[in-house]
Amino acid sequence: MRQIIVAAALAALTALPQIAAAEDHEAGVPLSPAEAAGAWTLDAGERPACVLTLGTQKVGAGYAVKAGSDCAGLLTGAPTAWQPTADGMRFVGANGQALIGFNRWSNSLFVSHRSSGVDVHLRRGQPGS
Repeated sequence: MRQIIVAAALAALTALPQIAAAEDHEAGVPLSPAEAAGAWTLDAGERPACVLTLGTQKVGAGYAVKAGSDCAGLLTGAPTAWQPTADGMRFVGANGQALIGFNRWSNSLFVSHRSSGVDVHLRRGQPGS
């Protein structure tokens, strides 16, 4: 009986990575405008978070984005659009130049690794939600 319990426990433990991967099959997949629409929170380290609203309307070099005034300290310029990329998304400025790019880690988390060592996170929803 004990061998059966141990075997079952080992089988369950080896299945956990597969279950976790099956729940979040979006890592590394481009973000579609329809699934991006809505509020997203941008944060980096100890800096206060800011809220961006992504839209589905085509504008210039991508899709509509509205950044809160508190985003200036987190971004190197004001985003005028967002674009899907092969493995996530990026914000672009008025000249069409990329301001910051994000890799998709899950359905609701995108991460930008910075040379400073402080990662910038883009999470679906308002701060604290």
